[in-house]
Amino acid sequence: MQDVTKLLSVDFLKLVVIAMIIAFPLIGWAMNRWLQEFAYHAEIGFNVFLISAASICALSLITVGYQAIKAALMDPVKSLKSE
Repeated sequence: MQDVTKLLSVDFLKLVVIAMIIAFPLIGWAMNRWLQEFAYHAEIGFNVFLISAASICALSLITVGYQAIKAALMDPVKSLKSE
């Protein structure tokens, strides 16, 4: 059960990291451009993206882990009867 959960988590985490690599520069550019229009400028620091990345990874690992454990503990006979 641990091996299946680990394999699913690692594969899904790779996709999440790729999505963050694509999205974070676009988000940073858009937010800086939007914030320049205000009278009081605010800077978006690196820590905002770091905290976002950590929380996204944690949430995705919890979700994938829960779904993998749920699938591993499910009785295959019940699945075959319903299909």
